[in-house]
Amino acid sequence: MRKAVTKRIGDLAGSAMLYMDLAMKPAGPPISPSGMAALRARYDHLLGKERPEIVEIVSWAAGNGDRSENGDYLYGRKRMREIDRELGYLARRMKALRVVNPADQTERGKVFFGATVTIADEDDNHKTLTIVGDDEQDAAKGLIGWSAPLARALRGAAVGDLKMVRLPSGEKEWEVLEIEYPAP
Repeated sequence: MRKAVTKRIGDLAGSAMLYMDLAMKPAGPPISPSGMAALRARYDHLLGKERPEIVEIVSWAAGNGDRSENGDYLYGRKRMREIDRELGYLARRMKALRVVNPADQTERGKVFFGATVTIADEDDNHKTLTIVGDDEQDAAKGLIGWSAPLARALRGAAVGDLKMVRLPSGEKEWEVLEIEYPAP
């Protein structure tokens, strides 16, 4: 009979210890349903459209004879390797990610995945950010990744909380002004 492998995670309530069965796989990084759909669309586009076009070009170029100086053949093979590498990455990434729908959040008074948060710094500069998966972050649109320093600092915060964030330029304090989630 196989024994369960456990790992000591830390102290809880003094001497009580929390143990986790290492055979249980922890949940992967979160991503929104629209973020997962975008990854799937990119995967399908590469596999169903771009790769077949490149395969056709490479086969045509290979039939022309000397491959050592055939630009279509050499470039096509290079592009096919790039596509295959990206397909592999996307397949692994989609398998590891955990789809979380922000509209299903029950505790809407705190900042969790998918929250749109309005914050203000010491100089009363306001920012509105949405916490999304790392694969869908876009700072120009106000989408910050789940593992970004600001997102990590804001996790679990409620309206009125002050959170200190360590940035490359130094520490900065932010106050949570408003928290919104998409309607269920």
